[in-house]
Amino acid sequence: MSRTLALTEELIALSSVTPDDNGCQQRLISHLEPLSFRCETIRSGNVSNLWARKGNAQPLIVFAGHTDVVPTGPVEQWTSPPFSPTRRDGRLFGRGAADMKTSIAAMVVAVEEFVEAHPGHRGSIAFLLTSDEEGPATDGTAVVCNMLKVRGEQLDYCVIGEPTSSDMLGDVIKNGRRGSMSGRLIIKGVQGHIAYPQLAKNPIHLAAPALAELVCEKWDEGNEYYLPTSWQVSNIHGGTGAGNVIPGEVVVDFNFRFSTASTIEGLQTRVHEILNKYDFGYDIKWTISGLPFLTPRGELSEAITRAIKSETGIDADLSTTGGTSDGRFIAQICPQVIEFGPPNESIHKIDENIELRFIDPLKNIYRRTLENLLL
Repeated sequence: MSRTLALTEELIALSSVTPDDNGCQQRLISHLEPLSFRCETIRSGNVSNLWARKGNAQPLIVFAGHTDVVPTGPVEQWTSPPFSPTRRDGRLFGRGAADMKTSIAAMVVAVEEFVEAHPGHRGSIAFLLTSDEEGPATDGTAVVCNMLKVRGEQLDYCVIGEPTSSDMLGDVIKNGRRGSMSGRLIIKGVQGHIAYPQLAKNPIHLAAPALAELVCEKWDEGNEYYLPTSWQVSNIHGGTGAGNVIPGEVVVDFNFRFSTASTIEGLQTRVHEILNKYDFGYDIKWTISGLPFLTPRGELSEAITRAIKSETGIDADLSTTGGTSDGRFIAQICPQVIEFGPPNESIHKIDENIELRFIDPLKNIYRRTLENLLL
């Protein structure tokens, strides 16, 4: 059995449902300390974080990821127990197989091989791991990044092991993510009997044309790396439950997934400009869960795409699609952040898995990336 597969199976067997690390990071420390990594465990709330660094010179390349996994869902629907790593039909099954314990194992073994082969390499290597990525993400990577910023540690490159590939290992890497901003819109009316609409003011009727305009609004054109900004309604709540009462208000939850072509302030201003055209009172509560980040083509993207091409023969596409990730925190202190990992088709699903044939090539791509940057 390969070293990467063995470590992956050890990690999957530890049921680290967010925010419980359940010993994963301690297992990784046992691999890193013999390589002269200085390992710091940073606790915040119920979350365990690890910052491990080898060397003090620049450039510093950081491997980042999360040891927590999402809940399994109905265990009886799994073909094999979710925390009993199982190999069958050319695949490894278990919660975290794709998201993202294989990536973490591949990163650790890649560093072991690199350091063994090149003990005098230039620069430094670090790991930033958390057990809070699949949860609220308030006590995890953000906490460590704030600590590093206060200490003045300079990060040059960061590779996050998120499952980014689509059909084949290496066909997609993420060089950025869209920002996420939500709003809760409360449109006020006047409650009354449904038989006497002239004595009431129906906020659902008032909301309809404004919502139609918001739906049709073109927020931006996107750019080379991003699709146009998206505005979507997620929930509408109105009414008392009775069939003969006009409600006094309607609550609309919506979300922007926005690119670097727009700003928070600009989007909020335009929403208010549209709503102010209509004859109703309203309130909005805004929540920003992540800013967009972008790493233009440069040393890191070139190092990874070369590594992928050398290992798989594939020319990787740069992409910024998908949801938010911890890259939004790391990008605040690191100028070049790239996400790369295995295919994501099975993530968060029953019978999550990774093809066995991708495991060692993933490790080799991480090792080749180190070689491209530090030799």
